Amino acid sequence: MTREDFQIYIAAFNAKDFEGFGRFYRDDVTLSLSGKRVLRSRDEILSFYRDVAMRCDEKLDLRRIVLDDNGIAVELDTEFKGLVDDPGFIAGPLVTGQSIFITSVIFYTIKDGRFSEILARRVGDARTGPATF
Repeated sequence: MTREDFQIYIAAFNAKDFEGFGRFYRDDVTLSLSGKRVLRSRDEILSFYRDVAMRCDEKLDLRRIVLDDNGIAVELDTEFKGLVDDPGFIAGPLVTGQSIFITSVIFYTIKDGRFSEILARRVGDARTGPATF
């Protein structure tokens, strides 16, 4: 997987192109979200993100990337712009029209050209404020 491939993945994610970014996942991929939740398949991950997309618009901004043949490490800024109020949202209380901003470090393990394991960890505290997009 190349840097350009990963940028295609991010662009598809930001466009809510579930099939587009979903093709980067193995069927048996696991995703650990800061230890709060573990998703154990491509279908479960896509279902989770479809549910998130009904609550907010999510935008990923790549800050840093390091990659080799076995994996990718990234630092990402994420903005979750609230479409509905959701006090129990996984990133923090979501308010319609406001955004939650987090920075994460994420490790992607690659097997057979696709992600087999994703470990996402938040760096620092979430902050809230006006939406930027």
